[in-house]
Amino acid sequence: MMNTDELEKTKRKIAELKESLGAVIVAHNYQRPEVQDIADYVGDSLELSRICTSVSARTIVFCGVRFMAETAAILNPERTVLLTEGGAGCAMADMISANDIKKWRQRYPRATVVCYVNSPAEVKAESYICCTSANGVAVAASVPGEEILFVPDQNLGHYVSTKIEKGVILYPGYCYVHQRIRPQQVELAKSRHPKAEVLVHPECRPEVIALADAVLSTSQMLRYVKASPRREFIIGTEEGLLHGLRKQNPEKSFYLVTKNQVCADMKKTTLETVARTMERQENVVTVPEEIRLRAKQAVDRMLALK
Repeated sequence: MMNTDELEKTKRKIAELKESLGAVIVAHNYQRPEVQDIADYVGDSLELSRICTSVSARTIVFCGVRFMAETAAILNPERTVLLTEGGAGCAMADMISANDIKKWRQRYPRATVVCYVNSPAEVKAESYICCTSANGVAVAASVPGEEILFVPDQNLGHYVSTKIEKGVILYPGYCYVHQRIRPQQVELAKSRHPKAEVLVHPECRPEVIALADAVLSTSQMLRYVKASPRREFIIGTEEGLLHGLRKQNPEKSFYLVTKNQVCADMKKTTLETVARTMERQENVVTVPEEIRLRAKQAVDRMLALK
């Protein structure tokens, strides 16, 4: 834990490195509060994907996990993409490989593959289109055919299936942070905070989603809360989002469903790792060109949707 002087010194160092590298710093909503605060842009996967295509920086410094930095590299081959913690992965992304998706495509040859962005580049390359939690329903509704193979998040896929008139085949992946939120915990939180509105992420279990007042991506939660006249909210997603919620709405109160809504990989990034990565220009994320081009088609189809 840094003291105040060390904290300010590290922030100044990051600012100097950003200028010398011609860099932009982007951070996911689940990052540590102090990491979010030094970023030029903070958002969910969809927002950060769009931002990375529009910035003019020579270097993209990504405060997140590997699949996110890979997406930035897929969209920006001419720029250097640095992942601020080389060991920051994603347990759900590790649940599927290119070989897995090839086998499932053989099993369901008529299904159009919709791939959640929380997946490796090689899986995106085997998919027709990507989606995020913010646009999953719109993406699934837009694709050709009446049958969808949704990979790798079974909970998001199930939520999407309840909103469209197509058959949805679910690959059995999940986010452990959202998967371990249970309906009994939601009921307990509601009993403790009876005036609070329940907002949960679509990566949650179907039985948890059934108890929610609204099902939203992280950035959708931020916009929803800001516009809402309500004063109290129970939040069913990774605890890093609370920083943005409290920062934007200091007059409102927020409660997690449980105390263990923490992604260990998202918390690997610290101000020290940001500074070290930038200073050494290490953890450069690249995607082989053959995979990148095919993955880009899937990501571009998603970004083309309004």
